[in-house]
Amino acid sequence: MTRILAIGECMVEMAPTVAAGTYKMGFAGDTMNTAWYLRRLLGSDHQVDYFTAVGTDSASDQMLNFLEEAGIGTDHIARRADGTVGLYMIQLHKGERTFSYWRGQSAARTLAQDETLLENALKGVDVAFFSGITIAILPKGDRDRFLAILAAFKAAGGTVVFDPNLRPKLWKSKEDMTSAISLPSHEDEAEWFGDADSLATAARYAKAGARTVLVKNGPADILIHADNTVTTLRPEKIDAVVDTTAAGDSFNAGYLAAIVQGASEPEAAAAGAALAGKVIRSRGALIAQAT
Repeated sequence: MTRILAIGECMVEMAPTVAAGTYKMGFAGDTMNTAWYLRRLLGSDHQVDYFTAVGTDSASDQMLNFLEEAGIGTDHIARRADGTVGLYMIQLHKGERTFSYWRGQSAARTLAQDETLLENALKGVDVAFFSGITIAILPKGDRDRFLAILAAFKAAGGTVVFDPNLRPKLWKSKEDMTSAISLPSHEDEAEWFGDADSLATAARYAKAGARTVLVKNGPADILIHADNTVTTLRPEKIDAVVDTTAAGDSFNAGYLAAIVQGASEPEAAAAGAALAGKVIRSRGALIAQAT
């Protein structure tokens, strides 16, 4: 059995419905979205857990119930009496989304406050998945602690998978933001690091020590840098894009599920692209029919 632990922040999501001016409440967040799709893609011989911190209020209870009903393990999630869960609202324009966030009281900001909790959550885990948002919301001391624990996990033989998922507004400075398998998006990387193309993005992460780098680039070619070999994959063209929310998160899930089941890097990338292509045809982050 392969055990995967996704780490990050799950939030209340307010997503627009077809009726103008109305919204549907749900739960979502980049690493949780990936965990949710992974759980649906993988059989019972694989375990998918989530690690974060939530409050002790009703909204937090509802979130935990949502995760448990989805089959995602919640045994190690921390509860904070002085916190709650964050909230975000999606606004759409021609399929592209913008977000408004309310996360000032988010307990997830304390997920690395107690190193013992994270270390216990990682026991028996084969793959640990986190994102740039996971570490961006942490105070610097907690961020350093978090990365040290993940470094020890990797040194002990675990696989660390990282999606940079850059959100500059979460960082105090560009210097803080520049902080295995890496799953960057070229568009984000180019804006903040000046990468000329996807190959430059891949080379930068490979130089930093990533064993495999898969660079997503919207509808353009996906670039795979693995074992000193570079290959590309052209995703299916999607004409009717409804909502790009969770496109990258679902891609990550499709890719990781395929890798766990023994697929090659190109096969896994194709699986990720296929799932993302289904997700962006519907509204919201979590699309059951996509799997």
